[in-house]
Amino acid sequence: MLNHLNFVLQALLATIFTWSITAIGASLVFFFKKINKNVMDAMLGFAAGVMIAASFWSLLSPAIDMAKKLNMTSWIIVTIGFLSGGILLFLGDKIFTIYSKKKKYSNNGSFKRCLMLVFSISLHNIPEGLAVGVAFGSVAYHLAGATIGSAWLLALGIGLQNFPEGTAVSVPLRREGLSRKKAFYYGQLSAIVEPISGVIGALLVLKIRLLLPFLLSFAAGAMIYVVVQELIPESQTNKKKDLMAFFTLIGFSIMMILDVALG
Repeated sequence: MLNHLNFVLQALLATIFTWSITAIGASLVFFFKKINKNVMDAMLGFAAGVMIAASFWSLLSPAIDMAKKLNMTSWIIVTIGFLSGGILLFLGDKIFTIYSKKKKYSNNGSFKRCLMLVFSISLHNIPEGLAVGVAFGSVAYHLAGATIGSAWLLALGIGLQNFPEGTAVSVPLRREGLSRKKAFYYGQLSAIVEPISGVIGALLVLKIRLLLPFLLSFAAGAMIYVVVQELIPESQTNKKKDLMAFFTLIGFSIMMILDVALG
């Protein structure tokens, strides 16, 4: 049924889904003060595997295919796009780090640091929403690896890693004295940028075809940065880190099967 919908509308629905998962994660503040670390780390590991596989089969491979069809030097375009995505998030992290160090926090310093967490996670969610939008928009060009199924699975992977992000914002805010409603509000707010960037990504792909190879590889670079800098290191803090690594393999395998066997 969803296959018959406009690609932009599908991108909007998919990113609303990823935002809603963040909201569900943030809603745990109404029920718990602490969340089981094993469950959270397993979800992070699984999401990392899905996103690594999606970065190649749903984003980089179609980017190379499209660049060749447009008579571009594919390896140059894809490399520039890939590094640009990672550099954007790298610079964002540095800016927030410098900003937070310059601020002299008083008694409410922890609360301010939590707000910084909201902004930093929001920054990461922009390219994630863009990645989903680009994945749906690229389906219009019938590229190898670009399918509705893989685009939705990418949204699922991003949604899964959004779940602990929502909790990671709302629970600390609750501990800092905010009401449960306010802690939930700020937790879900960190992902509201995803539907916006998702629609923008899909529109850019559909309207400006020449941008597609760059946008696909840009989204891949941003996702790999998030995986390497956040998801895998966080999941590996678990005492059962070998099991968490296995969840990463499971996530990768499922995404790979859906992209290769069913794509």
